[in-house]
Amino acid sequence: METGAYLVRLARRQIEERLGKKDAPLEKPPSALLQKNMGAFVTLHTFKPRELRGCIGYIEPFMPLGRAVRECALHAAFEDGRFPPVQKGELENIVVEVSVLTPPVRIEVKSPPGCLKKIEIGKDGLVLEAGNLKGVFLPQVPLEQGWGVEECLSNLCLKAGVPADYWLWGNAKLYKFHTHIFCEEKPNGKIVKP
Repeated sequence: METGAYLVRLARRQIEERLGKKDAPLEKPPSALLQKNMGAFVTLHTFKPRELRGCIGYIEPFMPLGRAVRECALHAAFEDGRFPPVQKGELENIVVEVSVLTPPVRIEVKSPPGCLKKIEIGKDGLVLEAGNLKGVFLPQVPLEQGWGVEECLSNLCLKAGVPADYWLWGNAKLYKFHTHIFCEEKPNGKIVKP
């Protein structure tokens, strides 16, 4: 939990610094885990009402976790094309969440419908690859949307830019991963593991 709390503070600090807020430096990182190559996502939500404000991440573990969180925080706050860049006055109403990912594992099945039994909503994050196109859902997305496995896969296809039933065609590559999630209960507040 100590490392997760540090990652959330690190993400918030990156955004604050970009917005010109200067604070005391963060404490020394609590673990060598920050130097290990791991995938990570940073998600920003408005506090009241709770709405997505930005979410960017790296699925593959190709850089040290600390660096990945710093980069993802900046991308989520200032470069998520779905939203305008975060402004200084907004930050007091934004909750920061960090998801640390396990490496994705290919879902191997004899026929596409077989994947339905290998996906657990709320536990498995999903990646769908369709040629050069890719869609990703963190494990919490289908829970928040109230989707079952089939509806989740259909929406994942749409997110990747392919027809909703593409996962049934036999051409898609499906992967799953797990996350460790850490988030603020309120803006700049206590950090919890939901």
